[in-house]
Parts: sequence; C-alpha cells; structure tokens
Amino acid sequence: MDINSKVTVPTLYEWAGGMEKFEAWTDLFYQRVSEDSLMAPVFQSMSADHARHVAHFIAEVFHGPTTYSTEEGSHYEMIHHHLGKHLTEDQRQRWIGLILDTANVVGLPDDPEFRSALVGYLEWGSRLAVINSKAGVVSEQADAPMPTWGWGETGGPYIP
Repeated sequence: MDINSKVTVPTLYEWAGGMEKFEAWTDLFYQRVSEDSLMAPVFQSMSADHARHVAHFIAEVFHGPTTYSTEEGSHYEMIHHHLGKHLTEDQRQRWIGLILDTANVVGLPDDPEFRSALVGYLEWGSRLAVINSKAGVVSEQADAPMPTWGWGETGGPYIP
C-alpha cells in the first residue's frame, strides 16, 4: 500500500448497514417489547411511529442522516420522553438484553469493534434514560447537542 494512501473508516451507521437495517432493528425490537411483561407497560402509550423515530435517532448518533434532528425532534426532546417514566434498573437491563438480542436477529454486525461501540452507546443511553425518568428530574438543557458515537478505542471495524 502506498504510504500516502488513507484507509477510509466507515461510520458506525455505514458499517451497520444503513437506515433500512436500523429501521428493521427497532421495528422488531418494539414488537418484542410489546409482548414482554416487564417492558410492555412502559411502551403501551407510545405512538405508532415510535420505533421509526428511535431508528432515526440512533442512526444519527452513529453518524447517519440527520433525519431525527431536522424533521422529528432534538436530543432535548428525546430526554423529555423519559421524564416521569420511573424506569427501574430491572427494566433497563431487560431493555438492553432485548435490544441486543434483536440486533443479532436482524443481523447487525457482530464483530467485536462494532459491538463494543454499540453496547457502549446503549449502556450510556439507557442509564441516562433511567436517570431522567426519576421523579423531580427537570432537564433544562434545551440546547443539548445531539450525541455522536464513534469507534472509540478500536479506531474502526476489524477487517481480517
């Protein structure tokens, strides 16, 4: 390889397979959540578009299109969806288990680098959701930037 050549590292969004993959993932996940006795009560009043909004949100966080922030909401609004929900640690852990299992079913990449970034984001986001769901929490960060997530310590996908 030429010493001046640069290897282009795909974004997490690109590596995952694009919007179609994110939408399939969240569609199936929210179908499964609606059938789970611990999780169904949390999501019973969600709009029919909820899964699609979450797909667009996570895709944008993973450096995909800005569909969520330009057409559907902001990070501030996403935080506000969790206010007053009183989420428990058991629910958070079930959510993590279900969403990761669904990632396997829809075929999201299972290489260690991608999964490290995915799990890191899901852990961070789900813990933030639990914190923001507690009674008395008031989020005043109307200008909170959209989070972005990358490859972290691995620097990119594993390519044998």
